[in-house]
Amino acid sequence: MNAKPPHLPLSGITVVSLEQAIAAPLASRHLADWGARVIKIERPGKGDFCRDYDYVMNGMSSQFAWTNRSKESLALDVKSSEGKRVLDALLPQADVFLQNLAPGAAKRLGLDAATLAERFPRLIACDISGYGSGGPYGEKKAYDLLVQCEAGFLSVNGTEEQPAKCGIAVVDSSTGMYIVNGVLMALFDRERTGKGMAFEVSLFDSMTEWMSYPAYYTDGARKPLLRTGTRHATIAPYGPFRCGDGRTVFFGIQNAREWTALCAQVLDDAALASDPRFCTNPQRMQNRDALETLIERHFADFTADQVLQRLDDAAIANASMNTVEAFLKHPQLHARHRVRQVGSPNGALMSFLPAITIPGVEPVMGDIPAVGEHTDAILAELGLLEKAGS
Repeated sequence: MNAKPPHLPLSGITVVSLEQAIAAPLASRHLADWGARVIKIERPGKGDFCRDYDYVMNGMSSQFAWTNRSKESLALDVKSSEGKRVLDALLPQADVFLQNLAPGAAKRLGLDAATLAERFPRLIACDISGYGSGGPYGEKKAYDLLVQCEAGFLSVNGTEEQPAKCGIAVVDSSTGMYIVNGVLMALFDRERTGKGMAFEVSLFDSMTEWMSYPAYYTDGARKPLLRTGTRHATIAPYGPFRCGDGRTVFFGIQNAREWTALCAQVLDDAALASDPRFCTNPQRMQNRDALETLIERHFADFTADQVLQRLDDAAIANASMNTVEAFLKHPQLHARHRVRQVGSPNGALMSFLPAITIPGVEPVMGDIPAVGEHTDAILAELGLLEKAGS
């Protein structure tokens, strides 16, 4: 089992997660990062199907490596009598139970949040689904890209000519974070009341929150946001600009001070700030093509590095458009020691530190388990090893 440093925020918390794919495993990994013991229940044999998404990390799936460090793997057929016996012994010792089985499956097994919270009053139990309980989509299966479609995300992402999916698992990631939010709130509430909590998080509800800005805009403006590729849909100038060396830089103007500084210190034209075509953001949006042409004409005399320096000097937020390869070498990652290695059945693998930094506290960066690697140890701990093997 992975050794956990003492005195972490979630030390002493045991999470049992009947999980697969990304959203639930990502949530439980976040809890493991900060000291929770996470017992991951997997199907005997193949385990979590996310293990087979690809084999690019020394023969392991990149997505599985991302979401499953620092866990114990318990191979268990939860439909069998043996599986039920193990869960009956394990769940009374758990603080948190997560499950993202197919719609209806957990309830048929008596493993839905409401049933478990009634059986174990101190347990915090979460149902994770595609569309939430009830409603016409309540029994519909869902995956990340499919919920991006249903929530309207593709309609606001991409170019004017062509919609595009998000290049990362944005729905699963948002759902994972809301699961963690719910668990932490429930743990805090239990400290005060002594009672656990049953709650649910769905991919669709999570993405609904993240789609609020385009939804509110569409409702208020009575027209949808346009897809604008790498440009911001409602702020100008905000997006990509070509420089004299052929490279592209990004920057964004968010307020009057930044607009004035851009004109005076970057474009060398202080009078431009009061040009009636550009002096407010709505006017800049109406005349964006002309403004972008003007900016790129000025940038043609400078390299990208020179433009970035001018923007920095003017306190205007900016960025280089990096590839993932460049990101992996990013000086900020390495200067702050954010890249680590974790163990796995296939050797050491790259991993990033969790996003939260607590001074003086080192998060857990434990091994990625093999399928069922900890089954015997967990069964022995429960006093069930001989029974399970008989």
